[in-house]
Amino acid sequence: MISIKQLSLGIPNPKQAEFLQDTHKYVAFGGARGGGKSWAVRVKAILLAIKFPKIKILIVRKTLSELRNNHITPLVSATNGIAVYNDSKKELTFKNKSTIRFGYCSCQADLTQYQGSEWDVIFLDEATQLREEWFDELKVTVRGVNDFPKRVYLTCNPGGVGHSWVKRLFIDRIYKEGEDPCDYSFIRSLVSDNKALMEKNPDYAKQLSSLPPKLKKAWLEGDWNIFEGQFFEDFIDAPEHYSDRLYTNVIEPFEVPHDWNIVRSFDWGFAKPFDCSWWAIDYEGRAYLILQFYGCTGVANEGLKWHAEKVFAEIHRIETEHRWLKGKKITGIADPSIWSEDGGLPIIASADRHQVYFQKADNSRIPGWMQVHYRLSFDEDGKPMVYFFNTCKHAIRTLPLLQYSAVNPEDLDTSQEDHFADSFRYFCMSRPIAPSKNTLQKTPPDDPLELLSDKKYRLYSYV
Repeated sequence: MISIKQLSLGIPNPKQAEFLQDTHKYVAFGGARGGGKSWAVRVKAILLAIKFPKIKILIVRKTLSELRNNHITPLVSATNGIAVYNDSKKELTFKNKSTIRFGYCSCQADLTQYQGSEWDVIFLDEATQLREEWFDELKVTVRGVNDFPKRVYLTCNPGGVGHSWVKRLFIDRIYKEGEDPCDYSFIRSLVSDNKALMEKNPDYAKQLSSLPPKLKKAWLEGDWNIFEGQFFEDFIDAPEHYSDRLYTNVIEPFEVPHDWNIVRSFDWGFAKPFDCSWWAIDYEGRAYLILQFYGCTGVANEGLKWHAEKVFAEIHRIETEHRWLKGKKITGIADPSIWSEDGGLPIIASADRHQVYFQKADNSRIPGWMQVHYRLSFDEDGKPMVYFFNTCKHAIRTLPLLQYSAVNPEDLDTSQEDHFADSFRYFCMSRPIAPSKNTLQKTPPDDPLELLSDKKYRLYSYV
């Protein structure tokens, strides 16, 4: 029997203690740099290995060198005398036959080493460096007929290729069919929670504070709405230090005047999400996203059953029942691909049967993205040419997550959840505008005193 008294593991801070005690199926820990995540992973793995003889634990990081620096070397040292490390297997074996295996995953091919394997507990360290499909493949290996806990622990910071799915599951808490919200827990930890680091390296927090504004918000403050590589960094979701109508694209809903024009934009998803967005246009040509219908087709998500007939039947129902749309002449703009026959009836035929009519959208990508940026940018009065009602959750969720393409730096990465963005682009191209002659900087100044010292900003006040 291994005694924990033989080990010197240290004392957890309150957030680390919360992580160590959490028994949800999926537990995410972190949110900012320096929160003590790696220590918590190592200690939790040791405690599980000691408590449950023969338990099988896997710790995954993106690269082998990161594994060695952050986990293998410290764990081998911490468990000296109670566990033996086999470098060829990358495995630590305890006296009670519990094992901790170390794995890496930097590309799709790396997943083959986990095919057919079974684990009781998996730790995904820096999970935002992993793609969602990798997470999906790894989590299904957590199985077995024994009585050991079956859990997946994740550590994470804003940013990285996996930012979107981690934010969806643990921050926004938006779930797909088959995902149980009760299974997911998020513990937010900042550098200020890591007292040991603050005492040993007091300059670390100062270094984070001196970063450029975007990195500072992500790495120091754990802001999941800001990260490097954002394609739409000019999209601003109601900063707390500004009034709700200044420097924000997101507002509270209001009653839409009946004589405002309505435009419906639509992007069809072949085995992917679709988006139907309704835009109200005011007397100045300013657009408001007032409603959104968003879901997945039944092709790859059989449980959802959103096939074309059902999608357009629902759009027709919304437009005949909702007070903002009922009785209105609505202009429809849609993804040109729905006119494609591909050996069968085109998708547009289903729309026509339900009296949901569309014109083909201008699908030009680069000019379209420029139009989106024109709409999002702020004029000298602090107003953009597009606002989003805060009830349109999927638009607000997905737009900030989109990143630049590695192939074409003027375009966005189409492997992401870009369906609302495409729908938005179709709408903008149907009503193109010229860029504002006098636009304010894309991001509000960090220092409120900057507003007072520059006459350009005197119209603005903090709340």
